Parts: sequence; structure tokens; C-alpha cells
Amino acid sequence: MTSDRLGSDEFRLTQEFMSNMLGVRREGVNKAAGMLQTDKMIRYSRGMITILDRDLLEDSACQCYAIIKAESDAYLN
Repeated sequence: MTSDRLGSDEFRLTQEFMSNMLGVRREGVNKAAGMLQTDKMIRYSRGMITILDRDLLEDSACQCYAIIKAESDAYLN
């Protein structure tokens, strides 16, 4: 969603910020980011996220992404 709003596949988000936003421990964010990197969906280093394969990333997300994106787009437009 951050990429959608910024219009960029590269943006800054720290693990601390994401953990606070999601209500999870920072270690959980680190583990998830590591798995996404291993699967070549993102590159994450020092708070900088680069989306490498958006289609694969979206396919790996639950159906919630499409629903939330549609609602956000309708609200913002």
C-alpha cells in the first residue's frame, strides 16, 4: 500500500515503524522481510525497501490486499 500511495517501488520504512504499525514485534517484521527477500520479492536494507517482483508479491498476499486497495482508491478519488 505504501508503494501504491507513493507511486514508487522504492521507499523508506524501518522495521520499528512497521512493527508499531502492525502491532507485532520487530523480530517478526525482520523474519517476514527476510522471507520476502529470499523469495526475491523485495530487497530490504537499512530501512529501504525495494519491490523487485510486484506481481509475485501481490500473489503471495491474501485477498485482503485487493479489497483494501479498492476501498482506499475509492475513498481517495
